[in-house]
Amino acid sequence: MSEKKVAVVTGGSRGIGKEVALKFAREGFDVVIIDLFEDEEAKATVEELKAAGSKSKIYLGDISKEDQVDGVVEAILKDYGTIHVLVNNAGITKDNLLLRQTASDITAVITVNLIGTMLMTKACLRTFMRQKYGRIVNISSVVGIIGNKGQANYSASKAGVIGFTKTVAQEYGKKNITCNAVAPGFIETRMTEAMTDEAKAAIAGNISLGRYGTPKEVANLVYFLASDQSEYITGEVIRIDGGLA
Repeated sequence: MSEKKVAVVTGGSRGIGKEVALKFAREGFDVVIIDLFEDEEAKATVEELKAAGSKSKIYLGDISKEDQVDGVVEAILKDYGTIHVLVNNAGITKDNLLLRQTASDITAVITVNLIGTMLMTKACLRTFMRQKYGRIVNISSVVGIIGNKGQANYSASKAGVIGFTKTVAQEYGKKNITCNAVAPGFIETRMTEAMTDEAKAAIAGNISLGRYGTPKEVANLVYFLASDQSEYITGEVIRIDGGLA
């Protein structure tokens, strides 16, 4: 059982999710990661979390499958006693122009990014309602607001996350449960590292601040929305895109 507040981060082994997990650990939370695999990188992340003073574990499961989600959340509750914060970060991309996207490309992205977020939230809600406290932060994307060529499936899934966020905020606000979304723009991750220098420069030229964001900057915003400093904010979508949109 945990004596600290407990934060659950899906897809927390790498990228933005890892920085979010580390931020919570450094702020005194016990941090739980949910991921598909426990590879060397995931193990290293858990060790970093422990070094920051967090009682951390990784639980394996596919967030797009309800039975696995329910099983993982049940295991977390058994080990930690409760959950205070849920960060729905896990997501995938299968980019292509719409005419070239297969039905499986569309289904896979929407199933993980949107349905996975819905299932994880649903699985945690009873605990949040029972304790009359819960903080949900969903990672959407600026492309869920403005769209992006080659990302019809991803844009649709992230727009869906925004609609879902607003609905959960309305349904459960009176139980002292807040639900907000963060919409990152172009952030320095492996996905952006794979782009050509020319492509990076072209995009940076459209960003008011003239640079990409960092995972740590996103993590700071996520933590703010899960902290008591934001207890009167719910149903909100906050862009963190350097002015891109």
